[in-house]
Amino acid sequence: MSLKPPKRVALRNPSLKGTMSVEEAISWRRSERRYSPSKLTLEHVSQLMWCAQGITDHRSMLRAVPSAGATYPLEIYAVVKDGGVEGLEAGVYHYRPEDHSLELIRSGDLNEELASACLGQSWVRDAPLNIVITAIYARTTRRYGTRGERYVHMEVGHAGQNIYLQATAMGLGTVAVGAFYDDRVKEVLGVSGEERPLYVMPIGISVRKRVV
Repeated sequence: MSLKPPKRVALRNPSLKGTMSVEEAISWRRSERRYSPSKLTLEHVSQLMWCAQGITDHRSMLRAVPSAGATYPLEIYAVVKDGGVEGLEAGVYHYRPEDHSLELIRSGDLNEELASACLGQSWVRDAPLNIVITAIYARTTRRYGTRGERYVHMEVGHAGQNIYLQATAMGLGTVAVGAFYDDRVKEVLGVSGEERPLYVMPIGISVRKRVV
């Protein structure tokens, strides 16, 4: 019996210019838990994946967030709701920074299971997309010892803020969720024992009115 090769979804090159300045995005950034029922696009997903861990220097393979010793302990997952993103089937996708693509690792709408793992938070269940960030601590601690754990936590904060600001600049809303059962989130993602989930970030089109 032959195994099917993993399904890969190539993402468009990220845009390096937007319609909102960094200063405006910082000013408008808020934690949002209510989202429009409208679908997200692959362009939305492309930008969000790139700002979290995308390659910004292809010669040195440096990424969009600072990392102690360029050890890059973070892994990024996209949990897509049924009908949540145009052009993507429901499931769990792993982001591949090296070729800016998504790899489908679990099929099906797993938002209900993820929300249950997050203590029943409804915005996790209802969001068209949830970004989950995990860490493999050993990538950093093998160089820096136990001090490396602190560096990992700094890095996930950088990634989370990038996601917040990129979402704001695109008219999307998100909230950083830290209350969850680690083992149950890992079950939803289907990840190995060495990975530890640190953030769940539901994403949807913002319903917040901006007053100029």
